Amino acid sequence: MTDDAAAEVLSTPQLEPTETQPRRRLPSSALTALIAAIMVAADQLTKHWALNELTGREPIHVIWTLQWNLARNSGMAFSQAQGIGPLIGVAALFVIVWLAWTSRVLTSRVASVAAGLIAGGAIGNLADRVFRGDRILHGAVVDFIDFQWFPIFNVADMAIDIGGAIFVLWTLFGHRRARTA
Repeated sequence: MTDDAAAEVLSTPQLEPTETQPRRRLPSSALTALIAAIMVAADQLTKHWALNELTGREPIHVIWTLQWNLARNSGMAFSQAQGIGPLIGVAALFVIVWLAWTSRVLTSRVASVAAGLIAGGAIGNLADRVFRGDRILHGAVVDFIDFQWFPIFNVADMAIDIGGAIFVLWTLFGHRRARTA
């Protein structure tokens, strides 16, 4: 081997065979958007099923007190304030925009998932208010999950409630721990 060839071999960096690349994390806003899209799809598919299978039928018993029972809600949670759907729709739009804006700077995956759940649920119910009525924002939200001892709700409502609970728990416990670490 010539001196030039030996110098070239010695100057070539050697890669460690056991060296692993760190996993790439999905950006917070992308994770929030992905979770929201999944929730909107699940919500709208289940509402489509409910409208096709439950319209004009008696409630269908599932298990225990759970039954599928088609209802429409033009008010807010728990069928309160019937008729203020347009106001609720505008409020939901503000929440969606705020969550989209805030998700850009979230550093916690837990908070990003919570934001995605809330945004997805809000978009799902807003879509009902926009597209399931005779005028924009005058539609009623499709509800069909009925425990008979709790107000009838849907997948979007579950996403909003679960996302809200995660946010509260993260704020009380996880967020504090992240700041002290």
